[in-house]
Amino acid sequence: MPRAGILAAQPALRFIPPQYSRWVHRLCRAALPMLLRSRGLVRFETSGSESLAALFAEAQSGRSRLLIAFRHPSTTDPLVMAQLLWREVPRAARAAGLSLKAPVHSQFLYDRGIPLWAGEAAGWILSKLGGIPIQRGKLDRLALKTARNLFAHGPFPLAIAPEGATNNHGELLSPLEPGLAQMAFWCCEDLAAAGRHERVLIVPIGLQYLSTSDDWGPIDRLLGCLEDLLGPSTTSPMAASPLPADPDQAQQQRYQRLIALSERLLSLLEGFYQRSDCAPWTPAGEECAPAADFLERLSRLREQALAVAEAHFQLSPRGSVSERCRRIEQAGWACIYRDDLDDLSEVERCLVDWSAREADIRMGHMRLVEHFATVSGSYVVEKPSIDRYGEVLMILWRAIAWIRGREGDRPPALGPWRVRMVVAEPIDVGESSTAYRRDRRGAVEKLTAELRQRLEAAIG
Repeated sequence: MPRAGILAAQPALRFIPPQYSRWVHRLCRAALPMLLRSRGLVRFETSGSESLAALFAEAQSGRSRLLIAFRHPSTTDPLVMAQLLWREVPRAARAAGLSLKAPVHSQFLYDRGIPLWAGEAAGWILSKLGGIPIQRGKLDRLALKTARNLFAHGPFPLAIAPEGATNNHGELLSPLEPGLAQMAFWCCEDLAAAGRHERVLIVPIGLQYLSTSDDWGPIDRLLGCLEDLLGPSTTSPMAASPLPADPDQAQQQRYQRLIALSERLLSLLEGFYQRSDCAPWTPAGEECAPAADFLERLSRLREQALAVAEAHFQLSPRGSVSERCRRIEQAGWACIYRDDLDDLSEVERCLVDWSAREADIRMGHMRLVEHFATVSGSYVVEKPSIDRYGEVLMILWRAIAWIRGREGDRPPALGPWRVRMVVAEPIDVGESSTAYRRDRRGAVEKLTAELRQRLEAAIG
């Protein structure tokens, strides 16, 4: 497992207020083509940019407030959304004869953890672009209050990824968090309280990354690289032999190698938890029966890893995997980032530093689960495309890099990629406001379900 990255307790995490700067926006806009090329993105296919331009024109005229709900399959998504808003929408507006006031932009929610791993400079840039940091594992009242105010009264639309985190799958939608629908209803209430009559619209945006080539060479090289990292028991005569000339036979061999890789990594992790002192305690006479299949074994591994972290932080195992991960993260941050450091004696500070290192190690078990949170076991076999192979292999590569303590390594290049962006039909939230007043939870669930349907259609 990875070494602890935290050596001492840190000052408490401060809220980074959004401070939009037009000149920083201009610099980022100028750098965007270079950043996109560095990620291997060479072509952008946009459907519905004309309708999004019309929606921006309506919002700029004071007739609506826009909440942009975008899919979040990759950490590259912010760059793609910037391409959509900064370049594709103005281009579509000009083609349609619409006059949009510059800049065409949105403010956005982002995970407060990003500046912790990407650096303070990333936090500064996100702030200057109007980003609002939110701590996902708790009720972050300041972040929600700021986002709510900017949504109703700010100069730009608000953008949120309703999946809450990247899921690394182009054709698989993660469960949606209810916060986006709640934010939309809050905006309706705020506008009504101010005597304003703008429409509140949710605009679903589908994002997908698709290979521009039918060359399986990068996929096969990555398979070989992972086989080398996982050891000789992964390698079989089938893996060592050249791929058959027949495409169907080659695909079968490739899939068997992927299965062997996944089984090997799962077996190594199972062995780690069985041998480790941190393995969850099982009462006498209650030994777990052997798991029957891969998915059951993977589910049990997730449960073991989460149980280790939850036991350390004295958390109850309730909610979805994502919700449990967020609570563990917040409990770990509470040990690491503290507001009482100046009041501690030297010995107290040493103990707090020790606690911070322990918390960081225990959070590592949760990070491991995050890497496999979206693995379904059937994604590739349902559609054995280059894109799906690439997505699953990259999940394995990132997990292995993280276990090796090499998460900063640049991922293997499987591109170049084309990006498909689909602007779906907007949802008028005002039509559900009456139902919201009668049954808030039911209305939020219904609106979230409707958003899910439109996002699924956008990537279908």
